[in-house]
Amino acid sequence: MSDEPNTKALFQLNPSDPTPLYAQLDRAIRMGISIGRLQPETQLPTVRQLAVDLCINLNTVAKVYRDLERGGILETRRGVGTFIKALAPKAMAEGERDRLLSVLADRFLAEAATLGFNADQLLTHLVGRLGKGHEEYVTADDSQRLKIELHRINDQPNR
Repeated sequence: MSDEPNTKALFQLNPSDPTPLYAQLDRAIRMGISIGRLQPETQLPTVRQLAVDLCINLNTVAKVYRDLERGGILETRRGVGTFIKALAPKAMAEGERDRLLSVLADRFLAEAATLGFNADQLLTHLVGRLGKGHEEYVTADDSQRLKIELHRINDQPNR
């Protein structure tokens, strides 16, 4: 997994989120597979290395790997490591991905609102961040669509 850019970026966990770290890591791996960031045959970090990188308990990582292996998503090759299974079933159903995206968006909007940010400020900032050093999260087409949407929103009356 040494060719991966950043374990923390790939498996983002939030200790202040009420969702258990186990569930967050499970979801992060499933989401990575679903969106194509984790391809079949990709080697994952060792249990120990991932625990150190994410500052979480080794047993938490081991449990997630074990459960995902039982679910047919990961496979452990003795003496080699843990890999995304070549013919892994769909790691996360489309409906589940949509539900998680809604939860994430609602949480983000609520937290931003409590800090005094409005939708225009959020969109402007997100579009700017995606174009400056965060290109790994978006394609050029996505970035262009975001910019068009931002202009459309800003051009609406009563804003």
